[in-house]
Amino acid sequence: MGKPMDQQAKTTGWRERLRRRERRELWQVHQREIDALTGLKVNFDLERQHEYTAANGWRVDDHEGELPNEPPGQPVPGGPWELACAVLREYRFPDPGLITGIFYPDRPLGERLMLLRGRFLFFTFYFGVKIVNLIDTTITTSQGDERRWGFSYQTLEGHFERGQIDFAVVKNLQNGAVRFRIHSFSQTGHIRNIFYRIGFRLFGRRLQLRFARTALKRMQMLVQEDMQRTKSRAEKLQEQPDILPAGAEKQAQEKLEDVQKQIEK
Repeated sequence: MGKPMDQQAKTTGWRERLRRRERRELWQVHQREIDALTGLKVNFDLERQHEYTAANGWRVDDHEGELPNEPPGQPVPGGPWELACAVLREYRFPDPGLITGIFYPDRPLGERLMLLRGRFLFFTFYFGVKIVNLIDTTITTSQGDERRWGFSYQTLEGHFERGQIDFAVVKNLQNGAVRFRIHSFSQTGHIRNIFYRIGFRLFGRRLQLRFARTALKRMQMLVQEDMQRTKSRAEKLQEQPDILPAGAEKQAQEKLEDVQKQIEK
């Protein structure tokens, strides 16, 4: 039998706190590498994005995963949509065994340069990406109005790939459905090391698909865990007895003493 939900949330919450601490430590360890990204350029031509299609040899992918629904209407404060946005903003959704984002936590999202640590077998690689195209809007679609929040990032010089990934948390305001969407266009970049070049040509596509698949599952898992922790916190607050202010207790004590004196008379 599996662990009860509250116990599972405590265990995964503890692990997640460790990962957050690790990310804080990582940006301190890799400050020089993060700063070096400032001088790097995007490794593809931004003016030719309309040409980056499957017909022209680019991989164009779309992935979507379901998240817990909300009631119809604008996103619920502290609900699944907002929780998913927080996970996305902190870049917690990738499988840490595959990709870890390292960045200055106090920098605005729109100015973020992120060092990606990639792991495969016994290899560890570091790449740079740049956050662009912040999304915070409501769009009318054939399925109804959608509230969208997210961002894109573009690959920088030295990355094994070249291209862009768009991430968005979406809520349909008519039916309350919440989704996490990933759209990307990419192509293998210039890889100097011949062994890495061969390895990436053999396993690169598999790693791409694994990244997307695990990102969708992990986003769903983290949102559900955050919802459970929020619920547990609220239940604990309800269980706590009401505590009167010190002044109120003093007044109650004085009244009690007055009643006792009246009885003694």
